[in-house]
Amino acid sequence: MRPLKEIPQSLLKSIRFILCDIDDTLTFEGSLPSESFAALHRLKESGFFVIPVTGRPAGWCDHIARFWPVERVVGENGAFYFQYQHSSRKMIRHFFNDEDQRLHDRERLKVIADQVLLKVPGAALSADQAYREADLAIDFCEDVPPLSAEAVENIVEIFESHGAKAKVSSIHVNGWFGDYDKGSMSLLLLDSIFGINKKEAEEKILFIGDSPNDCPMFETFPVSVGVANVKDFSARLNPAPAWVTQNKGGYGFAEMVDFLLSQLDQKE
Repeated sequence: MRPLKEIPQSLLKSIRFILCDIDDTLTFEGSLPSESFAALHRLKESGFFVIPVTGRPAGWCDHIARFWPVERVVGENGAFYFQYQHSSRKMIRHFFNDEDQRLHDRERLKVIADQVLLKVPGAALSADQAYREADLAIDFCEDVPPLSAEAVENIVEIFESHGAKAKVSSIHVNGWFGDYDKGSMSLLLLDSIFGINKKEAEEKILFIGDSPNDCPMFETFPVSVGVANVKDFSARLNPAPAWVTQNKGGYGFAEMVDFLLSQLDQKE
């Protein structure tokens, strides 16, 4: 991971979309700093399309799509994307799996949840689980005392033993059934809505994140940035982001936006 300031200006000149994680990328120590939220507004005002790509639930993503300065939002690690059309006051929701499949999968995920809570002391359902459509989030340090790396790995193994996918974020282990992740749903959105294929996306997208569940994005988009706290997960990053900020969380996000806009103001 190289310092943010080493990103070539020639790469930044082609960027039109900013895709970003939320927890510990836009936030810092559980709060959303004014600096990072203001940076979202600055990106929109500068003509960028901003799309959060998060593990957070459908209930949260409905709010984000309505009230944040974003174009769309990808949620539950790629289970869906939402767009709020302000002119018609209509929420557009696109899910990877249909409603019947999601209902069936929730029954399977409940079995996994019961097993995790029985076998991993200290683990808990995430506080936002009630607002999820397609995945199961197990809290290992958001609202519970932090669990050991071994305990987190045990949670992952339980998901995988049931044939589910599992990704570790900075606060949760998220698991689901379905052949999708943050990267694949982002590519589907870009292609179906904006007509941008994978090769074009590699030139037009900057992604910024912080943890192992962002690895599909680090792999998909070459212009990938980690906020400084991504280094806490160095052993689990495959691949790691290409560049890294000096500051953590939302302050690192604001640092990236400051750098991006300053570079675009300069002549090559």
